[in-house]
Amino acid sequence: MSVSTNTQFKLPIRAPFWAQILTGLVLGVLLGWLARSQDVSWLVTTLEKVGGTFIGLLKLAVAPLVFFAILVSITNLRKVNNAARLASRTLLWFMVTSLIAVAIGLVIGLVTNPGAGTGLTPADGAAPEKTGSWIDFLTGIVPTDVITPFTELNVLQIVFMAAVAGIAALQLGEKAQPILTLSESVLELLQKALWWVIRLAPLGTVGLIGNAIATYGWDLIGKYATFTADIYVGCLIVLFGVYPALLATVGKVGPVQFFKGAWPAIQLAFVSRSSVGTMPLTQKVTERLGVPKEYASFAVPFGATTKMDGCAAIYPAIAAIFVAQIFDIPLGVGDYLLIAFVSVVGSAATAGLTGATVMLTLTLSTLGLPMEGVGLLLAIDPILDMIRTATNVAGQVVCPVIVASREKILDREKYNSVASAPIDADEPRVVAAAA
Repeated sequence: MSVSTNTQFKLPIRAPFWAQILTGLVLGVLLGWLARSQDVSWLVTTLEKVGGTFIGLLKLAVAPLVFFAILVSITNLRKVNNAARLASRTLLWFMVTSLIAVAIGLVIGLVTNPGAGTGLTPADGAAPEKTGSWIDFLTGIVPTDVITPFTELNVLQIVFMAAVAGIAALQLGEKAQPILTLSESVLELLQKALWWVIRLAPLGTVGLIGNAIATYGWDLIGKYATFTADIYVGCLIVLFGVYPALLATVGKVGPVQFFKGAWPAIQLAFVSRSSVGTMPLTQKVTERLGVPKEYASFAVPFGATTKMDGCAAIYPAIAAIFVAQIFDIPLGVGDYLLIAFVSVVGSAATAGLTGATVMLTLTLSTLGLPMEGVGLLLAIDPILDMIRTATNVAGQVVCPVIVASREKILDREKYNSVASAPIDADEPRVVAAAA
């Protein structure tokens, strides 16, 4: 007689998403420092490949995700009472918060003079290969065919086509239902696939941060110390000052609860530097904070492509002052008003992708500043883009919460209990098992 035992001992190790990201940040800094200080070329290459692959996976789904998210979000408005009012109020708050952000950027830039004492000269700059202008912006909205926007990842044109398709579907009514059903299924499929990529964010963090440190080091930051500090201070003021104040005074909700609910999306935005790549998580946390799903599915996708307080308000304001000082070009009150106008109207040009070069060139061309100024800022851009994107995504959650609260459709019980009701999908966990 024999006795067979097949006992497995499982030891789950669970780490919340914020801890995974923080670990990735620390490890990335250490590996980047090691690669740079010891000149370990293979480690630099590895970090670059890991970070680049993560960003590449995020971008892989951008074009179809934006198209179907915008299309479905517009058609979902038919399920919401006072849809037109909600849409207009959302866009209004997008503009209000952008104006506040650009005003903060201008004040910081004027007080600190970020271009003074850097040692940089106009000769250090180089004109970018592609620039933005109002003619390009306006004519570039309408695509010449339906394929090129997807192959060239022209998000603005994809948004235009999706908006037209969504409005047409609303006009067709029941006849468009098969298309809408298919679109909703495709969107869910894309979001599911992107969730798998999001779960790789801690690993992507190691590569992205490590490569930034290994490639640029700390010497580069020294030349741009004031400018870098200005961007971070401006974004942090908006993130932890303006947004909480608006939530408390206008939205009549607790800021602490907001950050408890929205923090996973803010973290991922900081690492990925992509509002669109973060969009599925942004929508999840927005719903988690009590915003109705039908409204959140409209507000978040539009915010992910047009609501950019970090990239399109704070950054171009300070950058324009920086470039003007390097090239010794005085700016007047009219120029500052133009910066504010560009920030509010032209923010869609950033399109929720990593970097804000298009928005910067649009601002510089409007002010008549040299395009070579863009070349001065490209090297430092990845470091700045992290805090800019985190601010963008926080704003994309703040506005729907404020609108939902003012329109009395916010589930306040859900909002206030967000800390005691964690959502596994919002906070991916690493589980290890030993047998």
